[in-house]
This record gives sequence, C-alpha cells and structure tokens, in this order.
Amino acid sequence: MSSRSRSSSAPAFTAVVTAIVKDLITPLIAAIWKQPNFSTLTFTVHGSKFLSGDFINALIAFVIIALVVYFLIVLPMAKLIMGLERNKEATERDCPECLSSIPLAATRCKYCTVEVPPPIVR
Repeated sequence: MSSRSRSSSAPAFTAVVTAIVKDLITPLIAAIWKQPNFSTLTFTVHGSKFLSGDFINALIAFVIIALVVYFLIVLPMAKLIMGLERNKEATERDCPECLSSIPLAATRCKYCTVEVPPPIVR
C-alpha cells in the first residue's frame, strides 16, 4: 500500500463515519427526543449561540472512529506482541541474592559475585 493510498483512505473513512452519524444515528437520537433535526440543536448564553447538535454529531463520530481504531489496530497488535513475547525462550534469570538479571548459564552473579546454583530445567 503506497503512502498516497493510505493518506486518502483515512479522510474517506472519516467521511463515511460522519455521514453515518449525521444521516442515521443522529436522526434516531433526535426521534427519541422528539426533535426533527438534531443537528440544529442550539442554546444561547449571554447572546452567544452554541451549536450543541453539531458538537454531539462530531463527538459521536469521534467515538466511533476511536472504537474502530482500537478494535482493528490497537487490540490486534497488542495480542500479536503478547503472543510473540510469550513464545520467547528465557535467556536470563534472577540472582537469588541481589535479584539482578544474570544469564542462564552463569555460575556467579556479575553484580554481587555470589555463586548461583544451576538453573532448574522444567
């Protein structure tokens, strides 16, 4: 996948999610509140007009995009990394005296110089 196609897919995905929120999810929420056009919800404070409907649309779109990124990118990568780390063979062990990490084959700790017994093979 080239960088050009990657960069054009993110805005396209965002546009699709925004359209779904604006045209499907928002009208469903608006129907519950008996408001025909949810995106035009506003409130006024000291003469300043706040477009709360547009903000809620943007917030819902953000949450959907965040969930998609989490479940399609972050979670699979975390599982992949955990699987790779779990299959690693141990190359070090802790010194019983000073608890420093030392190589498995070591017979003496390089930090406190205490003799260490051979590792237990399981």
